[in-house]
Amino acid sequence: MKDLVQIWNSVANRRYSSVNTSELKDLPQGIRRSEIENFEANFVECEALNSKFNDDLEFNNKKDAIINRLFERRRKGQIGRQPKCLFVLLMLGFFALSSGCFILFLKPYDFFFSQKAVLSDGGEIFEMWRKPEVELYLKVYLFNVTNAEEYMAGTDDKVKVKEVGPYVYRESLEHKITKFNDNNTLSAVPVHPLSWVEELSEGNQENDTLYLVNIALLSIANVASSKDAFTRFGLNNVISFTNSQPFVQMTAREFMMGYKSELMTLGNTFLPGWIYFDKLGLIDRMYDFDGDYETVFTGAEDVRNSGLIDTYRGSTDLPQWTGKHCSNVQYASDGTKFRGAVSKNESILFYRKSLCRAAPLIPVDEGVKSGLRGYKYTFPENMLDNGEVIKENECFCRNGKCLPNGLIDVTDCYYGFPIALSYPHFWKADDIVSSKVEGLTPDPEKHETAFWIEPQSGLPLEVSSKFQINMALGDISSMRNVDKFSNMYLPLLWFDIKMYSLPPSMQQRFSLYLNILPIVEQGAMYALFVTGALFILTTVYILTFKVMFRKSRDFNDWKEKDGIYAPCEVPLSDTDTDDNGKSLIKYHSEKIKDLSSKFSDKMYDTVGSVKGKVVDEINHVKHAFDKKDCKDEKGYAVVKQSDSEDDCKYLEVIDDGSDLVSSQKYETNRMVTLKGLEQDGTD
Repeated sequence: MKDLVQIWNSVANRRYSSVNTSELKDLPQGIRRSEIENFEANFVECEALNSKFNDDLEFNNKKDAIINRLFERRRKGQIGRQPKCLFVLLMLGFFALSSGCFILFLKPYDFFFSQKAVLSDGGEIFEMWRKPEVELYLKVYLFNVTNAEEYMAGTDDKVKVKEVGPYVYRESLEHKITKFNDNNTLSAVPVHPLSWVEELSEGNQENDTLYLVNIALLSIANVASSKDAFTRFGLNNVISFTNSQPFVQMTAREFMMGYKSELMTLGNTFLPGWIYFDKLGLIDRMYDFDGDYETVFTGAEDVRNSGLIDTYRGSTDLPQWTGKHCSNVQYASDGTKFRGAVSKNESILFYRKSLCRAAPLIPVDEGVKSGLRGYKYTFPENMLDNGEVIKENECFCRNGKCLPNGLIDVTDCYYGFPIALSYPHFWKADDIVSSKVEGLTPDPEKHETAFWIEPQSGLPLEVSSKFQINMALGDISSMRNVDKFSNMYLPLLWFDIKMYSLPPSMQQRFSLYLNILPIVEQGAMYALFVTGALFILTTVYILTFKVMFRKSRDFNDWKEKDGIYAPCEVPLSDTDTDDNGKSLIKYHSEKIKDLSSKFSDKMYDTVGSVKGKVVDEINHVKHAFDKKDCKDEKGYAVVKQSDSEDDCKYLEVIDDGSDLVSSQKYETNRMVTLKGLEQDGTD
């Protein structure tokens, strides 16, 4: 019988005294009935409590159950709350993903850089544009005539020249701001003062004496050749009186920065209003910005146009050209800052007063200069075409007269002097251009223009703008001493406006803006995406495999020694759940119902086999009660198993905290079992 009780204890998780319940059949009727009534009272009390919790659980809505399921769990037999850090972790994951999407779609770096690139008073980029820290140099190469006497004497039929240079000047570029306008532009006056740099001139000096072309004589002769006979007669007399010759000996500085000529002074008498200066020098005239002013886009409306020209001398068109294709100067750069955010195949415009036009630049390569990624730009193949190849370029023909391909007539930009621009050494020009000159050796590597520009900011990284100034003479056979130069193209000098690299201060600053910050933004974006995904996946994993589908704890793990159970105590609330999210009260109730039914069936099957043993046990109980009645202070009947006064054990149900839910089947089976034992003991 003890074996049956042990089986019942292990199945129902109930604990009884060591005395077998079957021994009650031989107890006195009053004592036996008292014990049964006490047992039933305790059982009914537990059943009522469990029933109450069942009703309360049905009363709660599913939302509370879900929340408790997410945040509550048992820990060492106690009702514990699922760590709230899961919720925090989930929210951090969504926040990280949202931040990554914010960077991906809104691009805060672009906003930051666009604000930097706007030309505002006192702004960082504005100060760089207003007075750049770059070291910009003008390198000049002169063509020294080596056979001046032979050519004038008729011995040689070609003018022989030899390149001499470089003569290097430092250009201090500056924009003197006059005001900020309401239409997102600013007004400024360009200033380009030059200073001699001897250490970069490779031993050449400004006082070097050379045989050079007499620009004053050939210019007056070319202008007067189209005048009336009276004007030509007067100028021829002046030429004879002053004994002016086409080639003169002068210093390199005089030729570049200006020399005095009596012929210029006298020529002004016959051509009033033409020449208002008393010195003539090619570089001096090229850098004459007197009376020039411009308006420049600040970039407030479109940051890509920051630093580009809006108008020059109050107009978007240059007055010396007809037709928008040739005259337009709007959205061109003066070389300080180019158009920003350009694509790899996008062309840009470059304007310089010495070019007399806005010249297009096309990308041809890419690489790294001054530690920054940039595109290499140069002039297009037919940039100096006059309509022979590109029909639209016919507007560069002055007064309907077109120069050969490779030359552009800039007479109106050089005070009426017959000046034409070309690439150095007549590179890419028609053969007729250099047919009367010897000593020119065009070389693409030495004479090609190249601009390295950072595409995002429009910052020039390395600049080398190369052009040659020539005299494009017409029919001047009617003028004295110059008839040999009719319809001739004489090279005078070529120059290279050069910036070798960015200064260290600008290089470090723009390396931070253009190299480091974009990487930081990209790295932050990917880090946020990865972190957010990890947080969310970790939360889902914990909720799925640690909480929702965790294996239920074995009831045998809940021992009385844990101190959490007391008789008839129901510690669980109506919303308490197991690891699988199922209500613990319902879970235990269903399990007990099933096990009680099985146990009752087994009891019926085994009661016959233990009948003899039960009779012996009842006789033993009778003998024990005949000696002495055992009752405790609460009135519970006890069975004394030995002669010792202390060997009394209570017959009571000890609640192990499993929160059993009573059922009609359980009560019926239990009562039937007890009555069966009682009747069997009296037989």
